[in-house]
Amino acid sequence: MIRVNRAPVLTLWATIVAERLGFDRDAALTLGRAVAGSSAQMKGRALGIYEPSEEPPSKAAEERREGLKPDEPLGVRLLGRTVPVIRTPDGIRAMEKDFRPASAASVGRYLTNKFGDHLDEVRVAMERLAASLSPEELNRRGFALYEAFRPAIPAGARGWGAAGELDPERIIGLTHREP
Repeated sequence: MIRVNRAPVLTLWATIVAERLGFDRDAALTLGRAVAGSSAQMKGRALGIYEPSEEPPSKAAEERREGLKPDEPLGVRLLGRTVPVIRTPDGIRAMEKDFRPASAASVGRYLTNKFGDHLDEVRVAMERLAASLSPEELNRRGFALYEAFRPAIPAGARGWGAAGELDPERIIGLTHREP
């Protein structure tokens, strides 16, 4: 068992799913963080922890958004979320709130910090689960799979940010085996 909160688990899982869909590692890392961030925002609003922002985007953010070329993708559908993306010289990256590309290196450090010595073990378990389904099926069912293996935490605001037990064997146990 590995003690960790849900946000890094979802970040890593969404990263693995994005890789299975064909995104390179750096793009997948930024997409994974965006999915986890979106889920945290939705949960925080439901618990009354976050209020929806009523501030208009800054002028600099508006200028960056307006500078997007029409042929660039505007969103990637991942685990039931549409992630705003931007094409950079290094490839596709999820966009931050201020319309800047997210940093894959930052997400990598975050995952290393949260999982410590268990990162490779958890990654391998998630990759086995992801490989057991077609990419399309994985993307369609991926969030429900995450809900089946995510760490258990107390309900409501009490569980906000709390760590729980993640069991890599439980992840592997969800592996779909073809008859």
